[in-house]
Amino acid sequence: MLTINIHEAKLHLSELIEKVAAGEEIIIAKAGKPIAKLVPLHSAPSARSLGIFQGKLKVPGDFDAALPEEVALRFQSGAIEQ
Repeated sequence: MLTINIHEAKLHLSELIEKVAAGEEIIIAKAGKPIAKLVPLHSAPSARSLGIFQGKLKVPGDFDAALPEEVALRFQSGAIEQ
């Protein structure tokens, strides 16, 4: 990974951008101390599609039914770790 000082980065910004666009990461330093990193900007993730699992999953009819009392008591007592 290339490290370059701020002055050099200002002078050669176009060249650095080309390197970053090609996949390289560059550290920019001030007085020898790294302060920033130039990295390639990847394309934004595509929008989510709803319904991709439609017909592939089955939710039981009692999905939201209360837990059996024995199990609920174990959660309340801390016997079941979360």
